[in-house]
Amino acid sequence: MREEAMTELRGAVDLDALRGEYEAGRIDTVLLCLADMQGRLQGKRLSASHFLDDVAEHGAEGCNYLLAVDVDMETVSGYQMTGWHTGYGDFEMMPDLETLRVAPWLPGTALVMADLRWEDGSAVVASPRQILRRQLDRLADRGLQAFAGSELEFIVFHDTYQEAWRKAYRDLDPANYYNVDYSILGTTKVEPLLRRVRNAMEGMGMPVESAKGECNFGQHEINFRYSQALEMADNHTIYKNAAKEIATQEGYALTFMAKFNELEGNSCHIHFSLRGADGEAVFADGHDMAPMFRSFVAGQIAGLREMTLCYAPNINSYKRFVEGSFAPTVAAWGFDNRTCAFRVVGHGKGMRVENRVPGGDVNPYLAMSAMIAAGLDGIDRELELEDAMKGNAYESDNERVPETLRDAAELFSDSKLARKAFGDDVVDHYRNMADVELAAFNSAVTDWERYRNFERT
Repeated sequence: MREEAMTELRGAVDLDALRGEYEAGRIDTVLLCLADMQGRLQGKRLSASHFLDDVAEHGAEGCNYLLAVDVDMETVSGYQMTGWHTGYGDFEMMPDLETLRVAPWLPGTALVMADLRWEDGSAVVASPRQILRRQLDRLADRGLQAFAGSELEFIVFHDTYQEAWRKAYRDLDPANYYNVDYSILGTTKVEPLLRRVRNAMEGMGMPVESAKGECNFGQHEINFRYSQALEMADNHTIYKNAAKEIATQEGYALTFMAKFNELEGNSCHIHFSLRGADGEAVFADGHDMAPMFRSFVAGQIAGLREMTLCYAPNINSYKRFVEGSFAPTVAAWGFDNRTCAFRVVGHGKGMRVENRVPGGDVNPYLAMSAMIAAGLDGIDRELELEDAMKGNAYESDNERVPETLRDAAELFSDSKLARKAFGDDVVDHYRNMADVELAAFNSAVTDWERYRNFERT
């Protein structure tokens, strides 16, 4: 068997470099990817020659049902953008060439993210990437830019995905049998997998800062250096997909679901800050919080309940909000206080707010969009920031984080803030997504019901 030539390209590449690698026989495939409503990569594998000769300039078509299906890819009703009533036509996937890079874990493969547009060139407003772009444009109009870092937790199992499916996700074999939070020994046991993921992401130009164990059995976290918000959302989405693919190659399975069992859930803390167009910090006033930052955080508190759907998009997401679990239950903020929904840390350019509400199932584009929208609302209204929470926020009588997907969906749908920031089309689109999930859950019969009711009712 002929040994494949391996590319030595790392990080972002341009079309000339890609063509050189194609002509040398080292790159033969390009993944053209979009981020769907669930924050997953969808798209096409293209021959490198076709991408270079046609798609790089003109884009490629994709069925617009990709933004109107549930997690099982089932066609569902209620979306105005597309459906049987429109014939499920195409939208155009236009590659954002600034995101073109090699995928080191896949032989001979490059990857590029796409923006979505209709045939007339107008943007597909319900696309998560477009939603974030619109909020970033609102910041740019004020001479501001957003920076973010997302911290994704996941649970690793020695079972493969196929084995987990056949077991109905019961009695899976976790990579660790006890709490390995910060444990070097515990992380060593799964280091071959973690190292491959870290090195693959470094090869894509995503600087890795650290990996550490977490509390649940087999739970781990890999963190990356912060970057501009759109780049971070792209990196988050690519990393999540890559980690699953590398786990498959290594004979593992891993899950980012918000709450796998009754122990600690998978969080996705999002660190967020604004800077001026010149890159200067606007959140810090020496060692203190600048007035803009105080209003930005006040906006997060005021808008939390209305925006929770953007942070917790699934039925399972709400199982994570448990007192004493390090997941928040009330709308509160504090300095370096992990019991609060919003934790302020850092100083100078590093001063930022950490949103602790999202879980590992979050769509990063929607979460960052919600943070910008709520923050700008706080800035525009010059909201006063309440006193920092000291001590245990779980004991606070502050407003609570919505406890169910239904509550969050209704709050989002009725939100003047969301409709002003995102537009009616977007709000109605994602309210329908929540309604689809609720209908699916309400029609399902669970193991819990069988165990509880089979004999005893």
